[in-house]
Amino acid sequence: MRTLSSRDVVSTDHSERLINLIRNFAVYLQLSEQVVNDLLLLAQLHDIGKVGIADQILKKDGPLTSEEYREMQKHCKIGYNIAIASPDMVTYANWILRHHEWWNGEGYPLGLKGEEIPLECRVLALTDAYDAMTHDRPYRKAMSHGQAVDELQKCAGTQFDPNLTVEFIAFLDMYNTNYEYN
Repeated sequence: MRTLSSRDVVSTDHSERLINLIRNFAVYLQLSEQVVNDLLLLAQLHDIGKVGIADQILKKDGPLTSEEYREMQKHCKIGYNIAIASPDMVTYANWILRHHEWWNGEGYPLGLKGEEIPLECRVLALTDAYDAMTHDRPYRKAMSHGQAVDELQKCAGTQFDPNLTVEFIAFLDMYNTNYEYN
């Protein structure tokens, strides 16, 4: 994690915000304490494989080429390989590998579909996407909350679990009213 933090400040800030967001969403969903704790660790570790991605791709100002995008997709497998080296991390390694799977089966790297995707990965996908959309990236400016919610709604049933998306948007409506996340 320190290696990744030293290479990519965006990931460090993202991880800190994601931990806060995912904790609150998991509590909103009334998930067990164990699942909440698992999600918090997954939020910290999900992008660990980016340590194996070249800086010119990680820090690129513009959109990635198709070749660069394929290289970036390798971070799931790299992260899996890092985490699986520790026997205590097998479950997390499997989630790290699956965190870019899509509800419709068009994600990567395994092409899992629907509830084949672990709940933890589906929760992470929504919270991760929302945070990424609502904060500046080297390649684009942040969207507004409303634009991000529209994008989540548009991707419900394709990229995201449709039922979980409804819950997440309801949570965001309540959360953004009662507490400033950004």
